[in-house]
Amino acid sequence: MNLPASGRRVLVSGASRGLGRAVARAFAANGDRVAVHYGSRVEEARLTLESLDGTGHALVGGDLGDPAGAAAVADAAAGALGGIDVLVNNAAVNVRHPLPETPYEEWVEVWQRHVTVNLLATAQLSHLAARRMIDQGTGGRIVNIGSRGAFRGEPDHPAYGATKAAVHALGQSLAVSLAPYGIAVASVAPGFLATERVAPRLEGAEGAAIRAQSPFGRVAEPAEIAAAVLWLASPAAEWSSGTILDLNGASHLRS
Repeated sequence: MNLPASGRRVLVSGASRGLGRAVARAFAANGDRVAVHYGSRVEEARLTLESLDGTGHALVGGDLGDPAGAAAVADAAAGALGGIDVLVNNAAVNVRHPLPETPYEEWVEVWQRHVTVNLLATAQLSHLAARRMIDQGTGGRIVNIGSRGAFRGEPDHPAYGATKAAVHALGQSLAVSLAPYGIAVASVAPGFLATERVAPRLEGAEGAAIRAQSPFGRVAEPAEIAAAVLWLASPAAEWSSGTILDLNGASHLRS
């Protein structure tokens, strides 16, 4: 297999802001060409696109929760870039729904949405990208964005924790399945990180307690997680296929 270290064709799902934006920037700074996917935040996605180093990047919109929408996103990304060498499954939903406070109808709806976007969309986009990688014959990389919550429990966000655990398991199954084609698959499990979505929590009354979860007394910056994703997608990281990399500042330890 001949996967290059740069100049690759990279699809990042959910790249309009936050971690997705940081991941897109990391690959672009590495000399790769990036398809920036967005679901509904087109203006923010354009800001991501405009912030990328280099040229040849593309903006790709679509609903990954719909199988036809996921296929359209993969087709558009491959068409704009000339193929797909790296897929980063970052798109996700995370809605608060503690069981004691959540009515049954809302509970069912929230769970269905989490499973559809966090798990099924990841599985569908992985199939669509991996088939292209197999046909290209040069190998490839898939990196899934999981979560610390898959291991420590998420009492206020149980569907998020459960679907991220499933994403980890999916990645390990695909790592075994796709290795003969030179495709390595790995996952990262970040803890709390500073993004636009959680800024009010970090700036509010619970901010100090959130930062105190780590002995470093802070939360992660998106660029720190993006650096790990970039490495896992590199040719040097092939032997890390199947791994789930904890990135939580020692806020949750497991063995």
